[in-house]
This record gives sequence, C-alpha cells and structure tokens, in this order.
Amino acid sequence: MAIAESGDTAPRLVLPASGVWSRQGVLDWLAALDGDVLIGMDAGFGFAAVPGFEGPARALWADIDAVCAAEPDLGGHAYVDHRRDAFWLGAADGPRHLRAHLRATEAAYAASKLGQPTSNFVLLGAAQVGKATLSAMRLLHRLPHPVWPFDVVPDTGPLLVEIYAQAFARMGGVRGKIRDSATLDRVLAAHGSAAMPAGFDATFPDHVGDALVTAAGLRAIHAQPHWWAPAGLAVVAQTEGWTFGVA
Repeated sequence: MAIAESGDTAPRLVLPASGVWSRQGVLDWLAALDGDVLIGMDAGFGFAAVPGFEGPARALWADIDAVCAAEPDLGGHAYVDHRRDAFWLGAADGPRHLRAHLRATEAAYAASKLGQPTSNFVLLGAAQVGKATLSAMRLLHRLPHPVWPFDVVPDTGPLLVEIYAQAFARMGGVRGKIRDSATLDRVLAAHGSAAMPAGFDATFPDHVGDALVTAAGLRAIHAQPHWWAPAGLAVVAQTEGWTFGVA
C-alpha cells in the first residue's frame, strides 16, 4: 500500500507492523481511515453480468462472504467450488473464451489498445485476477466506506474505487512492470509527482512500483470529471461496476 498526500510530494509506502500485510490487516487499516481519502484497490469489484451474475454487486459480495465464511483471512476459494460452472481453470473446462467474459469497463480498456485485461472468471495463468477479485469482494462487503460507482459519492470522507495499476503505468508512458527507481521516477513525474527521496531502493518488487504509481496517479486524475462519468457506466453501475481511470 502507498499514500500520496495532497500536493506534489512523492508517494510513500505504508508498511505493516508485522512486516507482511494480511487481507484482514488491510481491512482494519482501511476501516480506520477518516477524512477526505480516495482509496484505490487493484482488484475487480464486479463480474460480467452474465446469467447467474446479473444481480447487484453488493448482493454478490454478501453471497461470497457467506459461502467463504470459514476461510481464514478473507479467502474466497470456496466460492469457486460453489459456482464451479462459471469459472475457467484449464482445458478440462472447455474452450477458455466461452467463460472468459469481460465487463464493459474491461472491454473499453481493451478497445483503447493500452492493454489486454483478463476476465475475472479466468482463474489460471500469470495474468489471472479472479481469485483476488473474490477475496476483494469479501473485504468490500465488510468495509464501512462507500464504494464507487455502487454508492453515492460523498461530499466528504473516504471513498473506495477499483483501479488497474497497469493503466496508471501506461498513462505515465511505461508498458510492463516497474521495478527500478529510474523508471518509477519517470512515471511519477508524468503524474505531476516529485521523485522518490534519496536512498530509496534502486530496485524493488513490481507490487511496490504498482502501489506507488497508482497512488500518484489517483492524485493526478481524481479531479478530472470524465473519469467519473465514462460512457456506458450507467448501465452497469450497480452490477459490473467500473475501473476508475478507464474511459
């Protein structure tokens, strides 16, 4: 996790006391936030509105949390067995494309030619995001803050939005993962941010780059109205949701 304060100072990492973030630890940290905070989470908040998933997203979050209640640390794997017919885990499930449904926001991102998103129903491969999506939905169900676009955007206080780290890297002119400080500083500059302070690691895991870049990117675009009203949002606002930063 990372924070970008108002202004143009470099974002900073938020490190857990234990050294490793758990999902429950993230939930507790987020729930304690107050003030005007825009929270971005790099995980899906919805599934494509195909048969069995065409209802309100909040009802789906509640169902996933109930089905997976026995799993520790907000795990969501039990829901895969519960709806095994919906997910693709390999060739035994038949042709991948028959289950790899894309949401409207993912189709819009693919059409932009900036990247190729993966369906939340696909649970196999390095690019799969479905398992993280199921766990994120358990967290969303328990979080006390409003979530865009499912809830009314408050005048004050925390608000959670779905983000895609790759999109913020692309906005900064980089394709691929960010693992070194020179590339990181270049992308931060594109987002109007100061460089990381002297002494910051020259190389780091890609999830560190993702967190820092998305924090700076959210700060840079949050006041631009078109990100809050992309074409097609109204139709899927309560079911599929939308990725902030995709228009």
